[in-house]
Amino acid sequence: MHPTLREPANSVDPRAKTLWRIGPLVLGVPTLIAAVVVAVVVEEARWIALTAGLAAAALTVAYTTVVPLWRYRFHRWEVSEDAVYSQSGWFVRHRVIIPIARIQVVDTEAGPIEQFLRLAKLTVTTASSAGTIHIVGLDAEVARTTAADLTIRTQAFTDDAT
Repeated sequence: MHPTLREPANSVDPRAKTLWRIGPLVLGVPTLIAAVVVAVVVEEARWIALTAGLAAAALTVAYTTVVPLWRYRFHRWEVSEDAVYSQSGWFVRHRVIIPIARIQVVDTEAGPIEQFLRLAKLTVTTASSAGTIHIVGLDAEVARTTAADLTIRTQAFTDDAT
C-alpha cells in the first residue's frame, strides 16, 4: 500500500496519553503549590497569587485531560513497503513521508518516564534536516522491531539516495 495524504494507519500506544499528562503535571502542580504559598505568606500579593494559581490549575486540568486525548487522536504512523509515514501535532498537523531508499539513520530513544511506561521514540532520519520523522509514544518493543526492520530494509539500497 502506498502512503498518500490520508492519515497513516497506526495509532501510537495508548500509554502515550499518560506520557503526555506527566509533563503538565510536573509543571502545573508545583506552580499551583507555589501560588498558594505566596497567597498565604505575602498578603500584598494574595490576589495576584490566587489568580495565578487558578490559571495554573485550569491550564493543568486542560493539559492533562483534553490535550492528551486530542493529541492521541491525531498522532499516527505507518511503515509501508516503500516509505515511512507519520502525522503529528495536536493543533497544527505535520505529515512527513520518507521513502525507504532515503533513510540514513534509524534509532530509538527512551527517557526515564518512557522507560517506566515501556514506551520509546522512533526517529527516522534522511540527509535532509527537513526529512526527519519523530514518532513519540510507541510501545518500546514495537519501536525496537520497527527500527531493526527498517535498518535491514535500507541495506538493500546500496546507491547514494541523497
